Amino acid sequence: MSSVKTQNGRLIAKISFIFFILVNVVWLVIPLLMAGLWSLVDPEQPWSYPDLFPQSLSFARWFDVWENTALPEAMLNSYTIAPAVSALAIALALPTAYAFGRMEFRGKKIAEMLTLIPLVIPGMIIALFFSAVLIDLDIRSPFIGIVIGHTVMTLPYAIRILSAGFSSVPQDLIDASRDLGASRFTTFKDVYLPMLKPSFLASIIFCLVKSIEEFSISFVIGSPDFITVPTILYSFLGYSFVRPNAAVVSLILLIPNIILLMIIEKLLKGNYLSQSTGKA
Repeated sequence: MSSVKTQNGRLIAKISFIFFILVNVVWLVIPLLMAGLWSLVDPEQPWSYPDLFPQSLSFARWFDVWENTALPEAMLNSYTIAPAVSALAIALALPTAYAFGRMEFRGKKIAEMLTLIPLVIPGMIIALFFSAVLIDLDIRSPFIGIVIGHTVMTLPYAIRILSAGFSSVPQDLIDASRDLGASRFTTFKDVYLPMLKPSFLASIIFCLVKSIEEFSISFVIGSPDFITVPTILYSFLGYSFVRPNAAVVSLILLIPNIILLMIIEKLLKGNYLSQSTGKA
C-alpha cells in the first residue's frame, strides 16, 4: 500500500512539475521571445504573413526608437520618479508598519485591511479621482502629482512588507537592549535596523518596480506633456499601432524590473536568515 502511495505521489509531483513548466512557457517564455523577435525586425524587411520568422534581424529599430522618439525623456522621468516614490513611501510607511508589527490595539485587523484598499480599486478609477483632488489642492506640477499618486499606490506594499519585518524582530533582543540602558533611538538603530535590512530592501524594490510600471496615474496626470515609459508604450499600442516599436519599449520596461527582482532575491536569500537570527 505504501509503495502505491509513493508511486502516486511521484506521479502527481511529476504532473505538477510539467504543468508548471508549460504554464511558464506559455505565460512568460513565448511572449518574451516574440517581443525579442519583433524588436529585432529589420525596418527594410517587415515581418508579415505567411513568413514564420522575420526575413532579417537588426538593431536598427532600437536605434530608431531611441533617436526619433521621446523614449530618453520618458526613461529619465520614470527613473527619476521611482526613487522619490520609494523613499517617500518607506518614510510614510514606517510608523504604520511599526504599529502593525509591534503593537496590539483595538481595530488592528480592520486598519490592516483598510491599508489594502488601493490594491483592490482599479488604477484608472484612482487616477481619475486623484487628479480631481490635485486640482482642488492647486498642485499643477505633473512630477509632484505623479510622485504623490505613485506613493499612494505603493504604500500598501511598503506597509505590509515592513510590518512583517517589524513583527519578526525577537522581543528578547529589544528587552536586552533596554536593560543595558540603550535609548529608543539606539535600540532602533542597533537592534531594529540590522534585522529590518531584508524588509527595507524588499520594500525599495517593490516600490521602484510598481512606480516604474504604473500607467493609469502617469497617463491621467501627466499626459500629454509629461511622459513615462508606460505612457509612451501606450502611444505605440494606440491608434498609431507600431508593434516593433512597442516591443522595444516593452523590453526596456521589463528588463530593468527583472534585474531589480533578481537583485532583491539574491540579497534576501543571503541576508534573511542571518539577519533574523542576529548572526549577520
